[in-house]
Amino acid sequence: MIDIGSLRALAGIEQHGSVIAAAEAIGFSPSAVSQQVKKLEKEAGFAVLERRGRGVLLTERGLALAAYGRRILAELEELQSTLLADPAKPSGSLKIVSFSTACRGLVGPLLARLEQSGAALSVAVLAEDPREAVARVANGEADLGLVHNWNSVPLVIPEHLTLEWLCEDVADLLVHRSHPLAQRPEVEPAELVDEEWISTPAGAICNEALLRIFADLGRVPDIRVYDPDFATHIALVEQGVAVALVPRLGRPALPSGVAAVPVVNPVQARHVGLVHRRTMTASPGIRHVAGLLREIAASVPGA
Repeated sequence: MIDIGSLRALAGIEQHGSVIAAAEAIGFSPSAVSQQVKKLEKEAGFAVLERRGRGVLLTERGLALAAYGRRILAELEELQSTLLADPAKPSGSLKIVSFSTACRGLVGPLLARLEQSGAALSVAVLAEDPREAVARVANGEADLGLVHNWNSVPLVIPEHLTLEWLCEDVADLLVHRSHPLAQRPEVEPAELVDEEWISTPAGAICNEALLRIFADLGRVPDIRVYDPDFATHIALVEQGVAVALVPRLGRPALPSGVAAVPVVNPVQARHVGLVHRRTMTASPGIRHVAGLLREIAASVPGA
């Protein structure tokens, strides 16, 4: 009889491209993954992997077996999250992947509520960009992902995931109090083309959103500093070094030397949502955490 662990190892290699990457994703050692594959080949009676240079490729029959394996593993996950779980008692462990401002604005309050409620749920949190969060949830490395989708930068969601929007998060232009725009009730993109900016790193979704602001103007923003932490953005604005576009979710109280000015035409906003695998929809733990996140998102001031 084919072992579930062997199917999981083979599906991991197909998803991640190598034995080492699969081992990291599913929490086995590379040698354990290799042993699982050898066991699978013995049980199946045919080779599922072939060497190609320093790496491996799945054989034709290996690819077919991995496809069956993914379906079996998905059905097993759905069984464990529904019939084998007590809907009245959310329990077990969940791994959440979230972008950093949602960690502060949503996940922090979530953990506090779970602690106060005494729920038997253990939650681990990893901060990553939404694209990485989607990938981790899609391949089973995480159970829930908090993601954002700027109105100008769409986020691709695989079909086997479900996405629920929680709230809208508006971003403001942050400038030093002495800046000419500091007293304005609002500004438009055309008024910002000559500013010096601090931005999240190139390739990050928030960086792409900043670039898109100026796309219709035929200009590229003058980005002088790249840093992933919005707290650094605020600090540099306070020092008069640059201006920044910073969302309100998870944003701390601004220093007295920093002014927030709304950007219009268009308003700069991102939708914040929750993703999980469809097979986990009925999981008591997922349902409980999703419900708490809805409540928290609805009460976020300014978002």
